[in-house]
Amino acid sequence: MTDWREVESRVFMTTGHRLPVVIVRGEGTRVWDDNGKVYLDFFGGVAVTSLGHCHPVLVKAIEEQARTLIHISNVVYSVPQLQLAQLLVDNSCFDRVYFQNSGTEASEAAIKLARKWGRDHKDGAFEIITATDSFHGRTLAAVTATGTGRYKEPFAPLPPGFVQVPFNDIEALQQATTPRTCAVMLEPIQGEAGVNVPNPSYLPAVRRWCDENNMLLILDEVQTGMCRTGPLFAYQAMGAEPDVITLAKGLGGGVPIGAVMAKEKAAVFTPGDHGSTFGGNPLATAAGYAVTKYLLDNDMPSRVEKIGAYLAGKLLALRQRFPFISEVRGKGLLLAMAFDRDIAQRVTAEALQQGLIVNNVRPNAVRFAPPLTVSEAECDEAVAVLEKVLGAASTAK
Repeated sequence: MTDWREVESRVFMTTGHRLPVVIVRGEGTRVWDDNGKVYLDFFGGVAVTSLGHCHPVLVKAIEEQARTLIHISNVVYSVPQLQLAQLLVDNSCFDRVYFQNSGTEASEAAIKLARKWGRDHKDGAFEIITATDSFHGRTLAAVTATGTGRYKEPFAPLPPGFVQVPFNDIEALQQATTPRTCAVMLEPIQGEAGVNVPNPSYLPAVRRWCDENNMLLILDEVQTGMCRTGPLFAYQAMGAEPDVITLAKGLGGGVPIGAVMAKEKAAVFTPGDHGSTFGGNPLATAAGYAVTKYLLDNDMPSRVEKIGAYLAGKLLALRQRFPFISEVRGKGLLLAMAFDRDIAQRVTAEALQQGLIVNNVRPNAVRFAPPLTVSEAECDEAVAVLEKVLGAASTAK
């Protein structure tokens, strides 16, 4: 039997730390390793598997499109691409969309869009205000926009034009604004920072400030979009319409795809400004269309709100038993359990041994992002594992 971990150690670049498991198959909320052991997947490929693993609707769409047309250049029209574009526009506040291959690429496109808008409509303004602890991707501009130092420090000197302020602090944002500021770029909920939810007044206040100062508001919904927090897009329940939004992760249900959407006033790209060889290819957009249509046709926003509240309630019940759980936070099926000590890595490792995949998003926080199709019974199974793991942690020295 091939030792795939040994193969990785010989041939793969080391860019992160993996859990010690080789996953070979998935169905719904469950995955199987190369030894046949089954796990509940409450990580979801970082909030990607919106319909669960190998959902029949997604599999059918991929199979049919793969037999029809996988790739064609963007110099010609593509039906799946325009079908998905129309569906997204019809169900949002935006007028135009462009497809990429990832969330990072969507962030990059949004940054370019904002800078061109600033050149054309605000006397050459080019600076973008982002938040500390944010995450916007791994390309050089996107990682510079990211407000987490360890992700970007190895790549200095970094591009100019990005200013970071504390998240959920409108006064800090106001003080950082200058005539050079063309946009504010925020996650509605900070996923990689530990699922940080702002005060209800924060995003509306940011929206007003952008309007008063002739700036674009960009919301990075790569992680929060596609019903992850309940609504199709998180902004729809947070009282602030952005001018630009970025999407990826759950949009393709596991097939790589990203998107930038913009209101007409912000859609300033003209021919030659941007492009992508693979972005918006028929296979990816057929998958995105199937996923999005399923979410809408099956009222996934209502389902996520219900099952998310159920899971959050179960996690809060654990907090009553284990006082070292300092907080349960999040919206819908993007949740985190925070601890008053740095035990998240241990909790993640021991949960894996017990057949549950979660993510130690911070040293003191574990993140949960199961498929949106997860059942109450599967939530019960996951919480039972957590209860066992946390019980062991409570007695450990």
